[in-house]
Amino acid sequence: MRTKRRLALGVLLAAVALAGVAAPFRSTWWGGWILAVAEAGIVGGLADWFAVTAIFRRPLGLPIPHTALIPSNWELLAARMGSMVGDRVLTREYLVHEIDRVDLADLIGRGAERVKRADLETATRTVLDWAVRGLPVESTGEALGRVQRLLAAQPLAPTLASALEAARQHGWDQRAIVLAASALADALGRPALRGAVGDIVDEILQRYRERVGFYPRVALGLADLLGLIDRERIVAALHAGLTEIAATPDHPFRVRLGEALGDFIARLRRDPALAARVEAVKEDLVGSPVVARVVEDAARAIRQALLDDLGRPGSEAVAWVVDRLERWRRALLGDAALRRQIDGWVKARAAEAVDRYHGRIALFIEKGVHALGAEGAVRLVEEHAGDDLQYIRVNGTVIGGLAGGLLYAIHLLLTAF
Repeated sequence: MRTKRRLALGVLLAAVALAGVAAPFRSTWWGGWILAVAEAGIVGGLADWFAVTAIFRRPLGLPIPHTALIPSNWELLAARMGSMVGDRVLTREYLVHEIDRVDLADLIGRGAERVKRADLETATRTVLDWAVRGLPVESTGEALGRVQRLLAAQPLAPTLASALEAARQHGWDQRAIVLAASALADALGRPALRGAVGDIVDEILQRYRERVGFYPRVALGLADLLGLIDRERIVAALHAGLTEIAATPDHPFRVRLGEALGDFIARLRRDPALAARVEAVKEDLVGSPVVARVVEDAARAIRQALLDDLGRPGSEAVAWVVDRLERWRRALLGDAALRRQIDGWVKARAAEAVDRYHGRIALFIEKGVHALGAEGAVRLVEEHAGDDLQYIRVNGTVIGGLAGGLLYAIHLLLTAF
């Protein structure tokens, strides 16, 4: 803008110089005409200099009325700009129309086609590493404190009943049973744990023999002698039973466990004694420093385990996340109806957001301009319109000179006749 200001000043000084050159020849018709052009140009340039300067500041620092318009009225300018943009430019109909024009389904399809598994792995590793390293372990204590205050503020029994009911409706309880049974069955397949469980079976049988009478001990001894009681058979039966539970949806154990869970949910809602016991357990756990230490230690251990895992090329955490992202990517790529559903859902939510927050757009813009302050508002207008305003000064000098020359030419014609 400084260059354009110098240009405007140069044109004005050129008009002054032209007037100085033409002044000795003003008695001639051509000298008078040139002098008229120069004088009119000086007047036009000075007038437009005054007008442009008055927008931003007081010309020559003089307290002339209706000058320094932006500094004097910047708060009103902020309000009017917010009202103009929010209410007349970014109208609700315009925003909804522009949102509806976006073909989000096509963008999702093209994005899913361009993204490859390697890209997902790179992005996932970067995000997980940033999240794990950026989240301090100390924040676990803050989160635990918020959870503790939340739990202390409301009864646990109704919340627990609602959570368990939701889990049953979505079938999460059966999934948990399957996962637990599968995990235990896989663990029992390992020789080390199988031997440890066998030792526990032997210890339980030994204690049982010590507590029962003479005849049960004789029966147990006879069964042991005949090979009917064998730790390997018991462990194998336990392994087979867990595998069957995991594989059979209508297994009696799973059915009875589901019924027991339903009965427990009903008791949580109608049994005051059970609700009181749940509240007592909640208070003990919420106020226990041991729980806080356990949570912090667990968070620290999980964080370190994730860092170690992310440091390896074949990260299990990255692979787990990428497998699911890749599954979603393929679903989006191959299912046009799903993409259209997402498109419709996102646009509906965006339209709801426009309806809810459109009234705040004007206020948001007004606060943004208001935050600039008087000097900031001046700089903003000068940065975006300063060059054009300096050209107004140039045009004022040139057009003023041309108008002055035209008027003097008319004067010469009238006096000639």
